[in-house]
Amino acid sequence: MSVAKDTNIPFSRDSLEQLLKRRFFYAPSFEIYGGVAGLFDFGPPGCAFQNNVIDAWRKHFILEEEMLEVEATMLTPYDVFKTSGHVDRFSDWMCKDLKTGEIFRADHLVEEVLESRLKGDKLARGETIQEAKEDEDKKKRKTKVKDIKNVKLDDEVVAEYESVLAQIDGYSGPQLGELITKYNITNPGTGGKLEPPIEFNLMFDTAIGPSGNLKAYLRPETAQGQFLNFSKLLDFNNEKMPFASASIGKSFRNEIAPRAGLLRVREFLMAEIEHFVDPEDKSHPKFAEVKDVKLRFLPKGVQESGSSELVETTIGEAVSSGMVDNETLGYFIARIYAFLVKIGTDPSRLRFRQHMSNEMAHYASDCWDAELQTSYGWIECVGCADRSAYDLTVHAARTGEKLVARKTLDEPRTVEEYEIEIQKKKFGPKFRKDAGAVENWLTSRTQCELEDLSKELQEKAKIEAEIKGIDGTVQLDSDLLKIEKVKKTEHVREYTPNVIEPSFGIGRILYSIFEHQFWARRDEAERGVLSLPPLVAPTKVLIVPLSNSAELQPLVKKVSSALKKEKIPFKIDDSSASIGKRYARNDELGTPFGITIDFESVPDDSVTLRERDSTKQVRGSIDDVIKAIKEITYEDTTWAKGTAGLQAFNS
Repeated sequence: MSVAKDTNIPFSRDSLEQLLKRRFFYAPSFEIYGGVAGLFDFGPPGCAFQNNVIDAWRKHFILEEEMLEVEATMLTPYDVFKTSGHVDRFSDWMCKDLKTGEIFRADHLVEEVLESRLKGDKLARGETIQEAKEDEDKKKRKTKVKDIKNVKLDDEVVAEYESVLAQIDGYSGPQLGELITKYNITNPGTGGKLEPPIEFNLMFDTAIGPSGNLKAYLRPETAQGQFLNFSKLLDFNNEKMPFASASIGKSFRNEIAPRAGLLRVREFLMAEIEHFVDPEDKSHPKFAEVKDVKLRFLPKGVQESGSSELVETTIGEAVSSGMVDNETLGYFIARIYAFLVKIGTDPSRLRFRQHMSNEMAHYASDCWDAELQTSYGWIECVGCADRSAYDLTVHAARTGEKLVARKTLDEPRTVEEYEIEIQKKKFGPKFRKDAGAVENWLTSRTQCELEDLSKELQEKAKIEAEIKGIDGTVQLDSDLLKIEKVKKTEHVREYTPNVIEPSFGIGRILYSIFEHQFWARRDEAERGVLSLPPLVAPTKVLIVPLSNSAELQPLVKKVSSALKKEKIPFKIDDSSASIGKRYARNDELGTPFGITIDFESVPDDSVTLRERDSTKQVRGSIDDVIKAIKEITYEDTTWAKGTAGLQAFNS
């Protein structure tokens, strides 16, 4: 259901945030104790909206793509995240005011300050009053830039700032430090000087058990639980490849400076997919179904040139040209687009931004973020990455478990692989009680690692290694083992799957939808409306009896029972307020339909059906009205088609 919004009132973030708080979509946690930044509680409409989005996600991905859903624990031992790389690399760069101790996230600070200077330049060049007002509204950003100064910049400086902003996601900590120095960026609130950026690991650490000896973290993502259960999932799927697992659950990140509502929080809901695929065949059987979907892309080459101009093309052309790495990655990008539009994002404010070369994770072969435009700028809401074989490989190497898939070959093939030959008679006496640990370490090496060890053995006649559980460096001389390439015939190919990972930040998506669908009725700034799609709206129907007359009560019960039978969420508003006020209150909650029961309903069981955005009304029997609601809400039918059998009604 999509109806044009009849408004002449510009968007106001303040009005939206007041509505969301007043109607208790969500509110700061522990608010009566002063609150804690980055933590929020969801109220009744917020819970219902989030649950409806998750239900739509499950049907769109898990059901349609036949995925295997898993739920893993949020507490994760240190060794898991040390192996995955999170302990060493899951960080952001922060800088501190030398005088006040105030903390800023470095990339956000640079972005905010340069944007504010560019806005000041635009004002100095004679922007309209409305444009100036909109820029003033945007001052309440992550770093709280106090004043947008009306100062004209040189054209070269403007171009330089715009180039930096186009590449802001790709700068390292030292590079951000250089920008802070070069552009004389200080604390926006006090003007105080800042320390150079330092790394801050975003994981919350804890301990498992009363002794505190088992160090652990609250997970920053749901992915690792899926990787560690790969063999079980493959077995459950009857060893068939490719397949996908999915997980929905809470994750935690100790954000440096969470100042943007649901967009940057410390506890949040994620929905992640891990699609395991043969590295030699990343085609997708359903790619033809989406190849003509036209999307807006921001490729890495465009960003690295200092531009943010979008490339509009089909996903089929993007894959065939090599801009998107493979069909499976492209298929999920198109499916992400379809999902986001279905639940209420504005397609004209949605783009896919490719990670730049210096921003890409070291193991990823390609990565695209679905970004949604809000009053806070372009916000990453979904990441879609080809993580190659990294995760399964490192966990297999660390644990000695074989996290592999097998494929029976049509014809046998000859392959060359590195193999280890251990001289057992010398090996045992040499290492004694540590022999098993050393042998396990050797046999768990990947082919790439064996190649490096073979070279080391040839060049130095020994291998030196740090092995967990053994003090000091272990030395393996050439008389103890050989590592050589050998030819062998394979009837079954064994391989480590690659992983395509779409990762959804649910809170960010919810907030972006609020901004995309919030508006005020023409000439009535106080009459806010949330045009949430019926599929995800917290409540689908408001039942409005014209009065509290006992004569109408049986019909209220009859309509309520019929909606319950069809599992359609509803509310009854039989307060003394006028019908207009009752509808206005529920327009704020995103309720798409209203059923009015009046005295004309008594003799023939007819009721009036109101549509939220257009306020159009039609009339028909209770059964026909509920049938129309069900078709529009759950069967993707338009208002015109769903109400074709009902009579137009003018109050």
